[in-house]
Amino acid sequence: MFDLVREIGQTLRNNRLRTVLTGISVSWGIFMLIVLLGASRGVTNYFEHAMSSQSNNVISFWSGVTSMPYKGYKDGRYIGLKSSDIDAILNDNPGKVSNVIAFASVDTARISTSLDVLTNGFEAVYPGAQATNGIEMSHGRFINERDIADARRVIVLAAKNARLLFGSDSLAVGKTVQSLGLAWTVAGVYDHRWRSQSMVPYTAYKAVTGNTDDAYELDVTVEGLETEADGKAAEKSIRTTLAQRHEFHPDDPNAVWVWNSFTSYLTNKAANRYLELAVWVIGIFTLLTGIVGVSNIMFVSVRERTHEIGIRRAIGAKPRSVLAQILAESVAVTAIFGYIGIVAGTFVLQIIASVIGDVEGFRNPTVDMSIAVKVTVALIVAGAVAGLFPALKAIKVKPVEALRDE
Repeated sequence: MFDLVREIGQTLRNNRLRTVLTGISVSWGIFMLIVLLGASRGVTNYFEHAMSSQSNNVISFWSGVTSMPYKGYKDGRYIGLKSSDIDAILNDNPGKVSNVIAFASVDTARISTSLDVLTNGFEAVYPGAQATNGIEMSHGRFINERDIADARRVIVLAAKNARLLFGSDSLAVGKTVQSLGLAWTVAGVYDHRWRSQSMVPYTAYKAVTGNTDDAYELDVTVEGLETEADGKAAEKSIRTTLAQRHEFHPDDPNAVWVWNSFTSYLTNKAANRYLELAVWVIGIFTLLTGIVGVSNIMFVSVRERTHEIGIRRAIGAKPRSVLAQILAESVAVTAIFGYIGIVAGTFVLQIIASVIGDVEGFRNPTVDMSIAVKVTVALIVAGAVAGLFPALKAIKVKPVEALRDE
């Protein structure tokens, strides 16, 4: 074993320039593969983080306008959802639907304190809105079931709005704001990537607005979804319930607008798989340029060492020992310069992660252990493939002809 390592080292030293130039192509291929995989991982990490911050088994329905005539009604009719639709959806889909929550809004409501005024109104929600919208509380609590049961006048504020109204989001909890001529107690403060709407209990909204039943959105939590077909079937079933209650055609796409988070999740997941596959294909083809270079240098090495190989065969060296040496040299060149590429690629990704950080559409663009293992396997296979054909040529050298070769 030691003799084999010494022979490989001597061969590489005798052809320094050629070895280095070939190794650079291998390093570049591996470097590009690592950077591309890290970049795709950054996109995938962002997707997974975004999906983990909200429920992936929720189907959302919004009020719409019909585009098809139905039962004597003309098209162009507004379909307004109601909180009373909740019981109908639950009753028509037993075992499938576990929860339904309604959303309503008062866009013209002003929310004020002695320091400032918010003019973007508020949303009326149920406690389940925290999970479906991925809301994390930074202070206090979200709206709870007791708030709904007692129609409490409590409000949940976004962190930036709490700072406007009270000077500090940490001081807002327990304080009061004025809206619609009434005092509302701040129950909690939340922080979200893009949501900033103030929220109140749906029952309190009904009480202060004349017991209206209107809702602009219904979020339906569905259980037992495994395939895209399951998601579409659940969506169709709920749409049918709404169509019966509001008398519109079940196939009218505009009567109610729908966003199926489960099918969207599956679509995005498949897109990320295709992205990773594309990156591997591009990276492998880039690496192939280095593999071809290694194979060429080994062909030249075999040609230059024909006399040496002939002597070794003449004194009793077995073909497999010659084959092992040529393959080992090829793997050594690929592995040494390949790991240089791995280290360089990982270093560059660390710099990118520290400089850019987490931005929209990109999060933690680094390679993990599984990718390092995949690249290591790719290196070993690449080195073996690069040296295979030169090695096969070497063992076909006949000792008599090799000794006559000049």
